[in-house]
Amino acid sequence: MGAVLDRAIAEQRREAAYAVEDLLAVLALAGANLPSVGVDWEYGRRTGCYLIDLGSARAAQIVRITDLLRAGLCHEREQKSADPNPDRADEPESRK
Repeated sequence: MGAVLDRAIAEQRREAAYAVEDLLAVLALAGANLPSVGVDWEYGRRTGCYLIDLGSARAAQIVRITDLLRAGLCHEREQKSADPNPDRADEPESRK
């Protein structure tokens, strides 16, 4: 059982690291930054659950990120209302 657990934990570690890397890359493309973002490795070692700590940021950065999220949500709603195949409306854009 140890090997199975080790593989599962290793996969969770990779997913957490990728999530942070992907988030930072997308934010950088948008001209936004979360300077304190990172994986809480210590919590993960103790619990097996790797959490992403978004940390602290200046108000201007949070406003920028909020604007980006709002624009993304508006775009998503527009796409769903224009989608001729409503059965696929819940799928992420990358899977359509």
